[in-house]
Amino acid sequence: MGKQALTTVFLILITTTFAGAQTAMADTMRSNGKIYVVVTVLATIFAGIFAYLVILDRKITKLEKEKK
Repeated sequence: MGKQALTTVFLILITTTFAGAQTAMADTMRSNGKIYVVVTVLATIFAGIFAYLVILDRKITKLEKEKK
């Protein structure tokens, strides 16, 4: 239990440390207007992954039905 508590404390410290650095970077990108490009690219990637998973699920469901 001691190792888990120590790990949790370190993770919290690391998260709070990097949160400040990321905020400054986001402010810089927002002032340049590039944050919207980053958000658009990430949204496109996640939409593609989601679409791929939906298509894959349909194929697997079809194969399961054919097997029965």
